[in-house]
Amino acid sequence: MRRLHANLLLLTAALIWGVTFSVQQMAMEHIGPTLFTGLRFLLGALVVLPLAVLEVRKKRKQEGWTLDKGVVPWLTVTGGVLFIAALLQQIGIKGTTVANAGFLTALYVPLTPVLALIILRQKPHPAIWPAAMACLAGAYLMAGGQLDTMREGDIWVVAGALFWATHILLIAAMTARTGAPLVVAFAQFVVCGILGLAWGGMTETLIWDGLQSALPMLTFAGVVSVGVGFTLQVVGQRHTPAADASIILSAETVFAAITGALLLGEALSVLGIAGGALILVGVLAVELLPLTFAGARARGKAGDG
Repeated sequence: MRRLHANLLLLTAALIWGVTFSVQQMAMEHIGPTLFTGLRFLLGALVVLPLAVLEVRKKRKQEGWTLDKGVVPWLTVTGGVLFIAALLQQIGIKGTTVANAGFLTALYVPLTPVLALIILRQKPHPAIWPAAMACLAGAYLMAGGQLDTMREGDIWVVAGALFWATHILLIAAMTARTGAPLVVAFAQFVVCGILGLAWGGMTETLIWDGLQSALPMLTFAGVVSVGVGFTLQVVGQRHTPAADASIILSAETVFAAITGALLLGEALSVLGIAGGALILVGVLAVELLPLTFAGARARGKAGDG
């Protein structure tokens, strides 16, 4: 798969997540955040299961592939980090404004290359840093150029951003090590779903009427957001560096605003439009600047010859 195609998959995932943002908030009127998280990811696992089975059969037939037992604990860790990130975001959405949550979640954009540099000693392309700052500034403008007074929900969202950045790095490592992105997707969904149901069963009360009311949101969040969106992320990240992926995925902020305007009648301000343009610049910079620099170096070497 070419990197351009992988980036388009990531952009599609961002579109799906942008639409899902409002769905998650509406679901909180009927069901607790932990049970919602567990149910949606188990539903997503069921969607991916047939594809993961086909992937295993194909790789065994062509390559004699088997899953390295040493990677199983790391797949479990990946699912656990996904659970914490999703749960913290879900709790935060319940306790803050959509604008605040959208901006604070975007903190994973600069956090991802920083963590990659500190933990993995991976030095990102120089274009990453201005692109990350452009995306973060764009998310801030889309939040109206200001944040409401910090509240408890904001703290949960900020904590979740750290785990989202960690999750992006883990996905990059797991897809590279296994060579089986759909297996990685299925494994992390199962772990996340089991943790959600186990913890939610002990801390929240599930009311049948509430579950019925939340079913449309739960179905969309499970089948489309998890089953399709997160799987596209896993497949796309096999061919795109983690820092680059975080910037492309930040486009979910733009899609969330557009969806709100189209479906909920929320007006896009001039600041919001400017913010969306900044994020678009950041996404394009990640795709185009490395190609520009590579072309310049190639021309320079040709000239030296």
